[in-house]
Amino acid sequence: MEKRIHRKNNERRTLPAALILFAVFICGFSVLNLFWPKREISELENRKLAQMPAFTLQSFLSGDWQKAFGSYLQDQVAFRDRWIDLESLTNATALGETEEGGILLGKDGWMFTKLFTVSEDTQVLLNKNVRSVVSFASRYPDRVTFLLAPSASDIYPEMLPANAPMIDEDAMLDDIFASIGESADVLDLRDVFRANKDQYLYFKTDHHWTTDGAYLAYQQFCSLKGLTPFDTSAHTAVAVNDFYGTHYSATRYWKTQPDHFTYYELPNLMTIYNINGEAQFEASQTMPLINTEKLATRDKYGAFLDGNHGYSVIEGDGEGSILVVKDSYANSFVPYLTANYAKIGVVDFRNFAYGLDSTIEKEGYDQILILYNFQTFLSDTHIVYIDRPTTLTS
Repeated sequence: MEKRIHRKNNERRTLPAALILFAVFICGFSVLNLFWPKREISELENRKLAQMPAFTLQSFLSGDWQKAFGSYLQDQVAFRDRWIDLESLTNATALGETEEGGILLGKDGWMFTKLFTVSEDTQVLLNKNVRSVVSFASRYPDRVTFLLAPSASDIYPEMLPANAPMIDEDAMLDDIFASIGESADVLDLRDVFRANKDQYLYFKTDHHWTTDGAYLAYQQFCSLKGLTPFDTSAHTAVAVNDFYGTHYSATRYWKTQPDHFTYYELPNLMTIYNINGEAQFEASQTMPLINTEKLATRDKYGAFLDGNHGYSVIEGDGEGSILVVKDSYANSFVPYLTANYAKIGVVDFRNFAYGLDSTIEKEGYDQILILYNFQTFLSDTHIVYIDRPTTLTS
């Protein structure tokens, strides 16, 4: 005998009503997206956002237009920042994740760059970088100092997530310092940083050291070189609050507490140069060491030295001259050098595609400081420029 199932009338009306409500939501959200303001840059993520791609038949047939359009929709969706925040909140609370966007969520609000393995290609690049520094320093005996800042995770391993299998940074630093120490003075900060780890040495939401960490490193440099350190009590300190760094941008962790830092008001000026060729520089602009306009943006750390320029020269209050070859860790370090040198040159190879020999000869630099963070030095593809021997031609 056939069994018949009878549904109540109100059950028959529920499903169509839900579908209609869902369709209205989708259509309404699509219309909202059409009129939602489009952005060129995401300050929180510190990157450019995808724009509407130009349509061509060729790009459509190849599938490139569809990919670009998908990126555009993803980057320009209404309430995009809030969706990202919601995803981060869900991952951290409901799923209990301790990693977001390549960043490890540690204890007490700490965030660390994930570095569990070193690939064979990265090891090859690291070896090349070490050889380049050794070769360069051997051409300038007793004039080169190599400072490689340890990672925050190497100084504060107890703040990492439980059982995080980080690489053995200490062993790698030992090898790097042993090799470069044959031709340059090496400044190893690990012991002094660990002895002072109760101080505010690294940002929790950013990959840089703080101005306190930079000053402690600078004091070690002065001790090595027999210099009198910058007197912080003789200058006006300015506090900067509510700093959310690159780690926060990657994670958007919902419980994040902002960082802070201090800078000093200095009268010293910095001239930024356009690079027109080998040791050919043209002054572009002269400005203070701190671009205070950037303190009102997300990238507050970018205020130091106005970010990363290929070649800049700073007027100091000391004697002699020094050339600083660097990544962005040096940006908060360099202002302290104004107390010790009359001329401070700053080179960032990301925007300086030449060797240094001709610049050192032409500009007459007495000392060279190579200052990088370990994780940058590990994978930077531009450091090899330092070993391009060049001389000026008459």
